[in-house]
Amino acid sequence: MLLEMYDFGLEARSLHLIAGLVLGLVFGIAAQASRFCLRRAVAGPVEERGSAAAVWLSALATAIAGFGILSATGLVDLGGHRFLSSEIPVTAIILGGLAFGVGMVLTRGCASRLTVLSATGNLRALVVLLAFAVTAHATLKGIVAPVRVNLSAMTVDFPLAAVAQTPFGIALFAVPVILAAGVLVWRTRPGVLNVVFGIAIGLVAIGGWAATSVLLLDEFDPMPVQSAAFTSTWSDTLFWTIASTATPAGFGVGFVGGVLAGSFLSATIRRELRLESFETAGQTLRYVAGGMMMGFGGVLAGGCTVGAGLSGVATGSIAAILALVSIALGGWAAGNLNWTRRAVPATA
Repeated sequence: MLLEMYDFGLEARSLHLIAGLVLGLVFGIAAQASRFCLRRAVAGPVEERGSAAAVWLSALATAIAGFGILSATGLVDLGGHRFLSSEIPVTAIILGGLAFGVGMVLTRGCASRLTVLSATGNLRALVVLLAFAVTAHATLKGIVAPVRVNLSAMTVDFPLAAVAQTPFGIALFAVPVILAAGVLVWRTRPGVLNVVFGIAIGLVAIGGWAATSVLLLDEFDPMPVQSAAFTSTWSDTLFWTIASTATPAGFGVGFVGGVLAGSFLSATIRRELRLESFETAGQTLRYVAGGMMMGFGGVLAGGCTVGAGLSGVATGSIAAILALVSIALGGWAAGNLNWTRRAVPATA
């Protein structure tokens, strides 16, 4: 669309990289300042869960409502995207979502939160992200790929999936989410600025869809349609880092870079930069295992708490909704059942 109206002097891939960088910058600033993370809402300290859920649902409500509006006006077009498929790999999504949920509790943060923390000096988060990215890439294209392929081959047909992705279906889904967000904001009082940051994160999700599907579409050199995410984007970033001459950077690399820059900037302004590392060998093992579980689970589930849970659910995708529910259940179980309380001490 914009490429037909203006001559930017850059190829489509470079524009996608810039779009990812800008959106990632906004996400990084907002997520660092608001401590945006689904884990805090389902398995964090009890006194923080309500306010964390209020901020997270504010982002989700914004993303759903915004996607519906942009879809109705033709500014988003996800035709052919995997989120729109009625053939859903239920087994893979549920197993992957549960694994991701447990993993984010073991590491005390989902992939998005750990990306933010790694830019503020948290060396634990940096090590976990390395394990996460390597495992995700191995599951997508490496030694673990056959497991993913076999599990994903077991699909169930959901004829109503197409209805959920219509403007009417999205609007019908948006209403209860918006009401739930409003009730939680009113009851928990997370702070006006935190709610604003949550809304900004929701806008980032729909901004990614709009930019890559319509606004920066080049019909002669089409790029993948994608939005805010951390599983595929970290896999792309890892591959680009070690083989940049073989694969150019695109939206995903730009988004990760933007999140790192935004969170570093926010932490610097807020004077929250500090070096932190592992305290014991057992803690190191637990964090690395959690990162590997998130990498494997995120690929099977079709995304993380942001890629599937925020950007995906905004599209009305049944697969994304199932992934979000599975992640939340896995996180809740790992954070609340007795067998994990000894493995995940509150002081870790």
